[in-house]
Amino acid sequence: MLKKITQASLFVLLLSCSALLRAEGSGYESLTSPQPTQHPDKVEVIEFFWYGCPHCYSFEPELTKWLKTLPKNVEFSRQPAVFNETWGKHAKAYFVAEALGVVDKVHADLFDAIQNKKEKLETEEQLAKFFTARGVDAAQFHETFNAFAIDAKMRQAPAIAARYGITGVPTIIINGKYVTSGPLAGSHEKMIDVINDLIKKESAAK
Repeated sequence: MLKKITQASLFVLLLSCSALLRAEGSGYESLTSPQPTQHPDKVEVIEFFWYGCPHCYSFEPELTKWLKTLPKNVEFSRQPAVFNETWGKHAKAYFVAEALGVVDKVHADLFDAIQNKKEKLETEEQLAKFFTARGVDAAQFHETFNAFAIDAKMRQAPAIAARYGITGVPTIIINGKYVTSGPLAGSHEKMIDVINDLIKKESAAK
């Protein structure tokens, strides 16, 4: 079970994370300690997000449109950020969807339910109702929700965000080296431009 993060400990975490980044002045920053990627032959792009974040919700259409043009040498993945208990509950919803292979079916609906319909979708029962309404077998949902693999992802999530110096969402990591966000790029549309430029830079380097 995710431990509660106090305001004091969160402040220390964010302060330490800020030291990981070096400003570039071109819509992105570089990680002073580049992180290893899972696919060395590809350019990896990771989105850190939270279903309860209105900025993530407004960025989603831009991201969805961009994903339709994803170059073959780019590996994209999502990573829920977990800064408190509520974020953790929503993160678990994503991890369950990922494990069940239904992200494409429920991702947009999760955003809509939480952002527009103001549904909490935090308990196992609430999420079971949500998933089964979208064709997921109830027994399979409950088994996955309580699986060790999901628990492991929940435990790892805060450390993953800290490793990349994540202090807010949506934030994009490019190839374990660069980070961009709305404030850094200037807008969600410009975030996409920055991502594309860094993909070209990393592709050329390979």
